Amino acid sequence: MIALLLRDLRLAIRAGGGFGLGLAFFLIVVVLVPFGVGPQNALLASIAPGVLWLGALLACLLSLDRIFALDWEDGSLDLLATAPLPMEAIVTVKALAHWLTTGLPLVLAAPVFGVLLSLPAPGFLPLTLSLLLGTPALSVIGTFGAALTVGLKRGGLLLSLLVLPLYVPTLIFGAEMARRGTQGLDTGTPLLLLAGITCGTIALLPFASAAVLKVNLR
Repeated sequence: MIALLLRDLRLAIRAGGGFGLGLAFFLIVVVLVPFGVGPQNALLASIAPGVLWLGALLACLLSLDRIFALDWEDGSLDLLATAPLPMEAIVTVKALAHWLTTGLPLVLAAPVFGVLLSLPAPGFLPLTLSLLLGTPALSVIGTFGAALTVGLKRGGLLLSLLVLPLYVPTLIFGAEMARRGTQGLDTGTPLLLLAGITCGTIALLPFASAAVLKVNLR
C-alpha cells in the first residue's frame, strides 16, 4: 500500500494536478473577491470563512478527474483490480494521495490567504481545524465521483455535477464552524457534525467506490 501511495503521489505531481494547480486557483479566488465586493475590511472579514471554504472546495474539484484517469488510460487499473489488495484499500489509497497533494496544501495555505480577506485573528485556528477535518471528506467523495465517471470521455463536467451536491453538507458545517470561531461563538456542534460527515464518508464510500469500479471494469 505504501508503494501504491508513493506511486500515486508521483503521478499526481507529474500530471499537473498536484498542489500547485489547486493553490494557484485558491489564490485567484481569494484575490478576486475583494475586487467583486469592495475593499471594506468589515465586509471581507464577515464573508472570509465562507469564501475560503468555497475556494478550497472548488480547488479540490480541479484534480478529481485524474484520480483514476491515468490508470484507466494505461491499463494499470485492470492490473490493480487483480492485485492481492482489495479494491476498497486501493480506493482508500487513491483518496489519501489526492488529499495529500490537494487537500493538505489548501489547509496549510488557508490561514495565509485569510490575511488577504482580513480574517479576524480568532478565526485562524477554527478555519484551519475545519479544513483539516473537512477536506478528507472532499477527497473521499471526489474519489467516489471519479469512480462513477471513469472511462467516460469529457467526464470532468459530469463529475463536477455529481460531486457538488454531495459536497454541500461539508461546506455548510465547515464554513459555519469557521464563522462561529471568527465571532468567538461555540464551535462544538458544527465541529462534531463535520467530524461525523468525514468519518461516515471514510467508512462507507470506499466500499461504494470499489463496487462502482468493479462494474466499470467488467
